[in-house]
Amino acid sequence: MAEPEGRTLGDEEVAAAERVIRSGMLSSVWGTEARALEREMADLYGSRHAITCSSGTAALHLSVVAAAPDPGDEIITSPITDFGTVAPILAQNAVPVFADVDPADGNLDPDAVAGLIGPRTRAIMAVHLFGAPARVDALRELADRHGLALIEDCAQAWLTELPGGRLAGTVGEVGCFSLQQWKHITCGDGGVVITDDDVLARRMRLFADKGWDRAIGRSHESLGLNYRMTDLHAAVARAQLAKLAGVVAARRRTAERLLAALKGVEGVRLPRPEGHAWWLFPLVLPGGDAPELAAHLSAAGIPARMGYLRETLNHAPIWQGPIYGTSRYPLEGAEGPTLACPEAERLVANTLVVIDWNENYTDEHVDLVAAAVLDYRAKR
Repeated sequence: MAEPEGRTLGDEEVAAAERVIRSGMLSSVWGTEARALEREMADLYGSRHAITCSSGTAALHLSVVAAAPDPGDEIITSPITDFGTVAPILAQNAVPVFADVDPADGNLDPDAVAGLIGPRTRAIMAVHLFGAPARVDALRELADRHGLALIEDCAQAWLTELPGGRLAGTVGEVGCFSLQQWKHITCGDGGVVITDDDVLARRMRLFADKGWDRAIGRSHESLGLNYRMTDLHAAVARAQLAKLAGVVAARRRTAERLLAALKGVEGVRLPRPEGHAWWLFPLVLPGGDAPELAAHLSAAGIPARMGYLRETLNHAPIWQGPIYGTSRYPLEGAEGPTLACPEAERLVANTLVVIDWNENYTDEHVDLVAAAVLDYRAKR
């Protein structure tokens, strides 16, 4: 099976980049493209504020800054995610606490989260894994009951829909998005955060620009880094944002075709399609033969792999070594990073297969995937 590149980069992005380069102003401090992208993103998501930054990881760092944990405070999140979800927690001297997941889709299990909330918990960070909507309504209720912030990691979940038609990223205090090369839309690397909270918006915007309130001159009122997006990146991202609805619609159409082709196949649990944005197409094999299916698909030329991660993040090697210099601070005595998450561990080790998915897949591509899965089941 040929592997479509899955990118919609074309003349519009070339024109956008040329526009900025010919203007002579590539910096977003004095340019206009990043501010325009922020307005367009806020309009799309119905948010009061959108703030651009240099990566999806930077966006998540801004969200942790917004939650304002004290050193040693805890943020509960998923053990099945990119490390960019977790690194910002450590960067703010907070402690990640991994909660177990729903074995059907790998998203946070609210009951598991509830059991881990303690006196040092400051926030819950939900990940909409592979584009599937996390159970953020239940997590919102938990956060409100305990006075916690709710952060939504939507790096893989552009236009993911929640029950009632809302978009992922609009339930938490902050929603975080990635424009990295292989996301639904891209400018190579970039990020955006959205929020309805004026105070949090100011806090995040300051942090992204070295704590510099440029309206009052060269004075730094708080800690911050340089997380600014360039106007060159923003211009490309604007051209991509205009294509987003079509990208997601194309992925949904072909995903629905594969769901129909595999309906009722014994030993294969299909993803729930409601609201899904299909960054990847996951299959769960409750019998534990995911390694065998992944190998079969790969041998057939299907871009598939098992587990998504080599190990769940609660088993990542980082927890054995120093964090800052020779110190393990802020993890001394902390159990949260290494708590057992049996459902997540089983998914990654035995039951989860992920198939690369993108907007350039044709019906023929989908039929090849379906045929390979059916061929595997026929031989079992």
